[in-house]
Amino acid sequence: MHMVELSMSKNTQPGFVKNMFGAIAPYYDFLNRLLSMRQDVCWRRRMVTAMNLSEDARVMDAACGTGDVMLELWRQKPGAYVCGIDFSTEMLFIAVNKKGRAAGSAKGFFAAADVLSPPFLPHIFDGISIAFGIRNVAERSRALSEFFSLLKPGGVLAVLELSTPHPRVLKALYLYYFQKILPAVGGLFSKNLAAYRYLPDSVLNFPEPEAFAGLMAAAGFRQVKWQPLSAGIATLYIGQRPD
Repeated sequence: MHMVELSMSKNTQPGFVKNMFGAIAPYYDFLNRLLSMRQDVCWRRRMVTAMNLSEDARVMDAACGTGDVMLELWRQKPGAYVCGIDFSTEMLFIAVNKKGRAAGSAKGFFAAADVLSPPFLPHIFDGISIAFGIRNVAERSRALSEFFSLLKPGGVLAVLELSTPHPRVLKALYLYYFQKILPAVGGLFSKNLAAYRYLPDSVLNFPEPEAFAGLMAAAGFRQVKWQPLSAGIATLYIGQRPD
């Protein structure tokens, strides 16, 4: 069964962020593949593998967008029960349709809800994932605390986020691409230049890996590790709720 439940978002980010994701939803998957040269597919695969979930794990994918992480979870763990939440109903409707085409018999559902107030009881998930979503949350420490409370003892949190590479030459090329080419291409296809100007700003303002790992540790997670992907263009963070 596919289900979309509607609830009021309580995110403190400016309203244009939610509206922006709704506006670019029809172009989101295409532009992700184009602008990352399909590396986003590999990054999600790496994230799900790193979670090391059991075959029948119960998982929440936060800020699930159009459902790509959920599809990867079901691909690697066909017996998993996966709940996806996102504040954009436009994204969720695309995710529901994709699940119907690619994973119709998979177990799980979608809910329109904010990561700051997920509609679940504590201690029910074996794993929580969030890909390219935490940087859009103003109260990141609160979101991490919510994730911690939802996990069972021993449960794992995986965060995949875009980042800025450190080697000087690569960083210069990356910033030129990110600040000049990406907004132009994204704006051309989506007709929403503001969205693809927001993207580089949100990445450049995101904490360095050590600092974000510190936020995870402050929320209670242990064995927090991070791994740069594709020369640091993205970073994968893994943390565990203690037993």
